[in-house]
Order: sequence, then structure tokens, then C-alpha cells
Amino acid sequence: MILELEKSEFYKCKGFIHDEGLLETVAVIDGDHPGRVFVDDLMAPTSGFIWLGSQNGFIFMGDADNEEFNVKLNYFFHPVIKPDAHKVGLTAFEAIGNHLKWNKTLKKVYGENIIGYNQKVYELKESDYRKQNEPELDQGYEVMKITRDILEDNGVLGNINFLRSKILEFWPSFERFLDKGIGYAAIYENEVVSVCFSGVVAGNVHGVDIETVKHHQGKKLGQRVAHSFVRECLEKHLTPYWDCMEINQPSVSIAENIGFENTLNYVWYSIPFDKEDQSV
Repeated sequence: MILELEKSEFYKCKGFIHDEGLLETVAVIDGDHPGRVFVDDLMAPTSGFIWLGSQNGFIFMGDADNEEFNVKLNYFFHPVIKPDAHKVGLTAFEAIGNHLKWNKTLKKVYGENIIGYNQKVYELKESDYRKQNEPELDQGYEVMKITRDILEDNGVLGNINFLRSKILEFWPSFERFLDKGIGYAAIYENEVVSVCFSGVVAGNVHGVDIETVKHHQGKKLGQRVAHSFVRECLEKHLTPYWDCMEINQPSVSIAENIGFENTLNYVWYSIPFDKEDQSV
């Protein structure tokens, strides 16, 4: 069977944490990031997956060769996961293995033709930080730390919902973000035009989420807010962690320009829910 663990039972999956695994796995199991956990055995799990709080991502963990668990995945996703996913508008999901053996298993379960995308993970050591590469801002722009006053802004910032929605993609509440995370925003004419903040936190590691609104791209705003984010992390002896698609050249360039080192590569697969319809 595949059963859902209560949050108080996530500790039973500590053994699934892998040295070269994903930051989100650690964060969810430790209770620092929203997510649901499903396993093969409630008392002594050997395989399982995390449904990330951001809704569309599923991280598969534990024994990738657990045939009994793997055979049940399609049957479980159809009656249990798919209805909940459709409620939030999902027609496909991202499947990620917490270690490389899952790549073969995911193809076996969901078909060899599922589409995979290469992802790069970077981490930054204080000694590698290239402070000298921090760009100057064009006139009219300023960088501000994301604080309670900014998030509770009442009409001062014209597009505050851009920032609020970004935070709530990753955090269950602003309060939780302010307690655990760090973030900076670039402001232009009282509008938030670029953000860089902790999208996921596990221990002292802070995973970056970064975005610049389209009509302000090309002005190195992402680099500037990323430098502010990185500086505070390093001042507090925290490890900045950058995870982006290999084909996302602007994101890769920012990370490497700041001094991040590529420490891990993995593949995530986009799987339409209708594949489950065909296999049930």
C-alpha cells in the first residue's frame, strides 16, 4: 500500500535523506517547508515520495528498486493524487528522484518517452564570493530588504501582490517566511520589479528563488538583489543554494558571476496526468 504520513511522523523518513539529494527533501522532512509525504509502510518506510507544498513537484525517495511500491504508483496517482491536483489546476506534475537510481525507475513506471529537463545546483562558499561583480543600479532603482512592513504594505507599492504571491508559492504564511527566510526586492517608482529570497530553508542552507518582471529585465536587477541576498547569508554564516534549469542561461550566469560553484546536477521529468489514465 501507499499511505500518507502525518507531519508528526515525517521523522520516519530521515533515512531517505541523501548526501547528494535535494534541499527540499531535507526541508520537508524536518518540517521547515510545506509538503505531504507518502510511503510504503507507516511504521518502517523504505520508499516514498514528497508532494511539495508548491503543488506540482513530487520528489521520489528511498529505495528506487522497491518493485511492490513502484507497481502501485500509477494506480495510486489516479484515484488519490490526480483529483487533488486537478483542484489546483494541474494537468501534469514534475517527478524528481532524490538520487540518480530513481531516473531509471521513473522511466520504467511512467514510460521511456517522458520528457526530462536538466537542472543545475550551485552552492557558494564565502571565500568564492565575487563582491567586485556587484553591478550599479540605474537611476530610479533601489534595493530594499523584504520586511514585515513591506509585506503588509497597504497601497504604497503598486504591485505588492507580485511579491506576496511569490512568497506564498513557497511558504505557508508571511510569518513563517519572516521567521525563517531572507529576501530583497528592487523597487522602481514604488513598484516591486525584482526579488530574490529564500524559497526553501533546511538548517543553515537557503535555497534561492529569483525573478525580475519582464519589462525591467536586462538591467542587472537580478544580480543586484542576489548580491544583497548572498551578503546577508554569508554575514549570518548561512549557505546560499542556487537551483535552476540548465537552459535558463540568465540564472546560470548570475550564479556563476557571483561565484557559486556547480555541486550537483539532476533531471526532473514532466509527466501529464493522463498517462495515469492510460495505465490504469
